[in-house]
Amino acid sequence: MKALRTLYGPIIDNNPVTLQILGICSALAVTTSLSTALIMSVALTVVLMAGSLTISLIRHHIPTSIRLIVQITIIASLVIVTDQLIQAFAFELSQRLSIFVGLIVTNCLVLSRAEAFAMHNPPGISALDALGNGLGYSLILMIVGFVRELLGAGTLFGQTVFLSVHDGGWFVPLNLMLLAPSAFFILGLLIWVIRTIRPAQVEQTDFVLEPEIGEKTK
Repeated sequence: MKALRTLYGPIIDNNPVTLQILGICSALAVTTSLSTALIMSVALTVVLMAGSLTISLIRHHIPTSIRLIVQITIIASLVIVTDQLIQAFAFELSQRLSIFVGLIVTNCLVLSRAEAFAMHNPPGISALDALGNGLGYSLILMIVGFVRELLGAGTLFGQTVFLSVHDGGWFVPLNLMLLAPSAFFILGLLIWVIRTIRPAQVEQTDFVLEPEIGEKTK
């Protein structure tokens, strides 16, 4: 049961993007199409799993004083390898992703799982935690990419779904969807929907509203 909770928990209940608000930069930058969102999702999930597994395996041999340096070094090495593989086998997509694969090194999600979970748990459960968080991140990126590409270009994975007016169809592309602010709007709506369905995810206010003067005298 613990293994299942570790794997499935981050997908909805503790999603790293919609609940923890991590990895937002890539959600804005690479979700103009499903293909770039998919490649970014796979790259981050692979780095996250490999990094967490490696760090968990050597966690008892990492001095506390330099643990962050060791974690970043491991993650950076994995990112370089992943970036080179994408350039080798999907060069065009690599060009469209630009620097954002390299910026996985600075992604708060990857480092937070290494520091908060992999450093304190065995390799098996750490790999499941990384996979669950990777799937949760990927789910949000794919949803945002789906909406942005469909409404912004009328395509999915580059294949025409809605024929645009320029090609004799009826669809008028929404250029706003191809701009970064649209990802904010979509993410905001997604968070609102999730927290409406699951009120437990709504943060509690850290202050108490004072009653009005008229109410105090009643």
